Amino acid sequence: MNSFEQSLKIESNLPLLTEFFFALVNDNYSQETVFNYRRDLLILDSFLSKESMSFKDLNKLAISKYKQYLRSGSYLKNYQEAYRDGENPILERANKISRSKGPRRASMYSGRLGSRSVNRMLSALRSYLRFLNDSDYKDMPLAPDSIKLVRTERKEAQVADFEDLTKLIEAPEIYEPDPMVKYRNRAILELLFSTGMRISELINLNLEDIKISDDKDIQESKVYIMGKGKKQRFVYFTDRCKHYLERYLKARDDDYPALFIPYRGLRSGTKDPYIVRLSVNYVQSKIKQYRKLVGIIVPTSAHSLRHGFATYLAENGANPAAIQRLLGHESLQTTSKYVHSNDRAAEDAHKKFHPLQSD
Repeated sequence: MNSFEQSLKIESNLPLLTEFFFALVNDNYSQETVFNYRRDLLILDSFLSKESMSFKDLNKLAISKYKQYLRSGSYLKNYQEAYRDGENPILERANKISRSKGPRRASMYSGRLGSRSVNRMLSALRSYLRFLNDSDYKDMPLAPDSIKLVRTERKEAQVADFEDLTKLIEAPEIYEPDPMVKYRNRAILELLFSTGMRISELINLNLEDIKISDDKDIQESKVYIMGKGKKQRFVYFTDRCKHYLERYLKARDDDYPALFIPYRGLRSGTKDPYIVRLSVNYVQSKIKQYRKLVGIIVPTSAHSLRHGFATYLAENGANPAAIQRLLGHESLQTTSKYVHSNDRAAEDAHKKFHPLQSD
């Protein structure tokens, strides 16, 4: 049993909790996902302790109190007190995740839970109850589907104008004095916008995933990637992306397997060369830096490039089903939020069709 699996064996007032975690592992969930379930359910355990309730007493009224417990932020303090004398997975990883995932993920550890975060934790409870039900657990407190999610705020993510996104992608050419950093970062941004892939998918790419000749020419303008939920799909390079990716590959002179590697802190003493690769945090921080340098006022991240990829494909007439496949979504409903009409299209329609545009 490795250290990760050993960490799943915990004492709790929740029945069959360790068995639930191992079921997730057996169902091929990622370690990060299993950790999130583990954290969320231990927070539920701390809530039950605070309310002096047993798991079998969990009812709809208690679920309502649990939602307030999460939204008020009191969960963090009570969780810390409940696990003060033992293992505390939140405190163990809080600083690390806050640094690597940015303010949105850091809020999990500062008590500022929005409706989407609350719903994620309620969904973890639903999954746990379904596991108990499938395991013929006799003292089920309530049915999984009786747990209602909270209403979420409808936020329409903005996408920078195409011209601004182009400036962002080209920014390394202007602002990076080190040629290798310039070539690498330009290739990264071209690849994100060319393919619409997630930043985690890009970071995990290896040289062997791309068909490259001995002269480091790219022989196929597509790559088969492992996406979210371990779903595989093809994504495709534009000719422009292929050009800048080849430029970067031909400039490299190393044996590291990762497609994108750091040029500082290479961990040359590591026994695992696969560890030597860029971090998500580095790419996000560079995009933030370039955004400020080129003067983009719309909040822009790696995900914004994915969003822009879908938005501008849709504006140019791409089939939504094709965009769904390129993004790796299970349903068109998920894709629809990426292919909304942007503000510029709305402005053009207003100017074109409003009956009182002029005196």
